[in-house]
Amino acid sequence: MTPKTRRWSLLLTVASGLLLIALDNSILYTALPRLVHDLGATTGEGMWIINAYPLVMSGLLLGAGTLGDRIGHRRMFLAGLWIFGAGSLAAAFSPTPLALIAARALLAVGAAAMMPATLALIRVTFEEPRERNLAIAIWGSVALVGAALGPVVGGLLLERFWWGSVFLINVPVVAAALVGAQLLAPRGVPDASRPWDAPSSLLALVALSGLVVGIKAFATRPADPTMALAGWSAALLGGWLFARRQARLPYPLLDFALFRHPAFLGGALAAAFVTLGIGALQFLGTQRFQLVAGFSPLQAGMLVSTFALGALPATLLGGLLLHRVGLRPPVTGGLAIAAVGAAMIALTLEAGLGYTIAGCLVTGAGLGFTISAASVAIIGNAPVHRAGMASSVEEVSYELGALLAVTLFGSLMAALHPAGMALPDRAQAGAAALIVPAGAAYDHAFVVAVLLAAALLAVGAAVTGILLRGPYGRAPDGGH
Repeated sequence: MTPKTRRWSLLLTVASGLLLIALDNSILYTALPRLVHDLGATTGEGMWIINAYPLVMSGLLLGAGTLGDRIGHRRMFLAGLWIFGAGSLAAAFSPTPLALIAARALLAVGAAAMMPATLALIRVTFEEPRERNLAIAIWGSVALVGAALGPVVGGLLLERFWWGSVFLINVPVVAAALVGAQLLAPRGVPDASRPWDAPSSLLALVALSGLVVGIKAFATRPADPTMALAGWSAALLGGWLFARRQARLPYPLLDFALFRHPAFLGGALAAAFVTLGIGALQFLGTQRFQLVAGFSPLQAGMLVSTFALGALPATLLGGLLLHRVGLRPPVTGGLAIAAVGAAMIALTLEAGLGYTIAGCLVTGAGLGFTISAASVAIIGNAPVHRAGMASSVEEVSYELGALLAVTLFGSLMAALHPAGMALPDRAQAGAAALIVPAGAAYDHAFVVAVLLAAALLAVGAAVTGILLRGPYGRAPDGGH
């Protein structure tokens, strides 16, 4: 096998692991109504079944990236695959909502170990800058397509199998990736002199958990101001203690000096806005078209995932043109295009499915341009010895965006629509008089939520446009 063939074969291997991680972020969007029904879960438990995965992953990613710098990214990728496979089996056969929440947390541990290693292995394997930028663009397209395919794959499986199949599908992919990684992943040179700080990961997890609890408590009906205050206090305290600890550690989990580079900061923010947009539209769309329009899980999943048709070519094109146009046009322009697409979905909801599909395609194209350039901005503007840390920052941005999407927009829908995530049972006698007004109320809440998503994407375009001005908008030439 030639060195070039080996490099691109490794990319295929790590991309398969990334595909699993991205799928599990969105595959439950279509499965949620049936899963909640079959397990007898409450609305709150259903939200935690989804949120346990990005929440735990976000809290552990920084520690996982730094641990990879210490013991080797190949070893972290392999360990993550084993844990992910075990978590998939546990989730598939969970007998209760709490057991499934715990299994989703275990899945997150495996994903957190794998995800920084995927980008770090690309960073150390592809040495030529333009080839590396193309590899990162492909990596970004896999992440985007994985998130897009999640609802479709979930819908397909639910057409024929029980809800546990959405987790069992991970197992054969894990097995194939284990073989590929053993054969292809470079062993690297671990730096055992770098200590790994577990308390920092715990503090990051406390801060994120407090943020989620605070948002949920504030948006419940009626609101729980005491719990909201407790959650936000924990978030502030955990975040302050985390930042304070990093400043004192000789080898921190997160070197805040990285964020002094405007292009690195712009890339991290863009990554968060991308997954915030994807998560919001997929979560809101799959619920609305199942609960109000009467779509099957597969139909709803296919509809909201049409944005992948616009995203995939845009992602690859953005990676190919990056050295000609720089970072600012695809990042800022992409987020602006996505904002227009989201607004189209909201404002043309009653005009027919054709307009919804067009809005999804426009949104996907915008997010596709953004994601490839955001990845390059982060990885290309970090030193080689910080490859694991930079990869973790990117993935924390992605997971934080996904986490906030479900937390913010799920809570917003629950607050705006008293029925939460369920409408009256159409089979019940006398319910017909309630279905129409309940559906209208749900649609009103949906439009408000999607317009908020469009506004947040527009804010992301404005902020990254400021950060990527002048020399900071140039495509990096290989780090420093």
